Amino acid sequence: MTRILLLSLILATSVAAPSAAQPVYDEPWRPQFHFSPPQKWMNDPNGMVYLDGEYHLFYQYNPYATVWGPMHWGHAVTTDLVHWHNMPIALFPDAHGTIFSGSAVDDAGNTSGFGSPGQPPLVAIFTYDNHFDEYAGQPESQRQGLAYSVDRGRSWAKYAGNPVLADPDNRDFRDPKVFWYAAGSEWVMTLAVHDHVAFYSSKNLRDWRHESDFGEGAGAHGGVWECPDLIEMPVAGSGERKAVLLVSINPGGPNGGSATQYFVGSFDGHRFTPDSSASGNSNSAQWIDYGTDDYAGSTWSGSKPDDQRMLYLGWMSNWQYANQVPTERWRSAMTLPRELRLVATARGLELKSIPVAELTSLRTRQAKLAAQTFTDRVDVTAQAGVRSELLELELSLRTSGAKRVELVFSNAQGQNTTFRVDKVSRRYEVDRSGSGMVDFNPVFSRLQSAPLREPANDIAIHAYVDRSSIELFINGGETTFTVINFPASPYTQISLKSDGKTAIVGGSLYELKSIWDQQ
Repeated sequence: MTRILLLSLILATSVAAPSAAQPVYDEPWRPQFHFSPPQKWMNDPNGMVYLDGEYHLFYQYNPYATVWGPMHWGHAVTTDLVHWHNMPIALFPDAHGTIFSGSAVDDAGNTSGFGSPGQPPLVAIFTYDNHFDEYAGQPESQRQGLAYSVDRGRSWAKYAGNPVLADPDNRDFRDPKVFWYAAGSEWVMTLAVHDHVAFYSSKNLRDWRHESDFGEGAGAHGGVWECPDLIEMPVAGSGERKAVLLVSINPGGPNGGSATQYFVGSFDGHRFTPDSSASGNSNSAQWIDYGTDDYAGSTWSGSKPDDQRMLYLGWMSNWQYANQVPTERWRSAMTLPRELRLVATARGLELKSIPVAELTSLRTRQAKLAAQTFTDRVDVTAQAGVRSELLELELSLRTSGAKRVELVFSNAQGQNTTFRVDKVSRRYEVDRSGSGMVDFNPVFSRLQSAPLREPANDIAIHAYVDRSSIELFINGGETTFTVINFPASPYTQISLKSDGKTAIVGGSLYELKSIWDQQ
């Protein structure tokens, strides 16, 4: 551990250094309006907290290689959820282990005692992973630790009493998400424990008491449960508030590998109780995203005054192939920041995901799409007079005369990723088998699908196209697909195909600008 720590300290000032061969943030496939690290490996978003005009993003980071390795907490901040500023590495491994996922809170009341009068601390709660204990077969290899900052997250000190929570019976004991439970005047921690989540409470962030467990017989169990997040949300259009529990799982997603499920219910400070759905099943899994590339998502703690949105961010990859994607200097990006909304549907309460409104600041040109009917193919970009590698599309379709409609994103080489509405199979599909480089992993080109919901004739699509990803928000975020791709050149063409009468009711195509122009 000493050697790891020394190397971490050396790299702390050099990790963001650009290469003379090619500017940072302009390499092939480098996202232009998604956050990605300056170089090396990144996975789960961690410690997302708002304080004094800044949204902090910490993330799982290996500064030594472009594959998963000894985890640190990387760090970036944004004031507008769009433009990111890279910060020095925040948390380094120490004698207790490497730094796995966790959360951060603004301890405004200084309940932890880490601050001083007029200077409350930010407190990070994270998992130590001790590989030496793990390799020795000791089950207690993952423990929870604390760090704190009294200078707005610029520097961090580890708590001398670490670790603060351990379980001798569980090796998978990680990813604490902490929030202030006002009704009980205490902190609540949601923790992943192999195949379920455990809830703990504390008055001071240092001493924790087990409250209850949730997960047996609930949701999907194809793999280990990870990165839980318990949040309270209003039901749109009502005065009701509900508890929503996000739980990532790997493997076991609806389209293979990693994915994030959620449960809607109530929390009384001790126990989470799921609601019964319209079918009467309170334990079935619902998915926050049907694409294979939205995992370990979490919400920001705290918010701007008068901003009550529930803001979410996910890791844009999948453990099936994350270590193998063909990028060189860097690996992985985050999804677009999204707003989560809880809505009442015929099936029960469901989450909708929509891109945050701040993203409209990236628009440099708008081309409105003319209302029209077609029965074969429409070149959307040609009609709009737009040919950019960074695109946003808003599109309303009426598909009553067709059984199959496709939205095709393609490049000059004919490589493409296709979103499909298949009424016969009653499902949405995303096909990236011809998207470009796909042979680095045998599962990457598999078809992805989601249930087609009724009524199926009127479909609204909101899509973002970056150099190596497409995010699709269907019917106001009712269904979402996040997919990465690696074409020989960026997608600059969007077309529609149909096997019957289909109408473009309206829409717009936007050219977007890079967030890294000032790097």
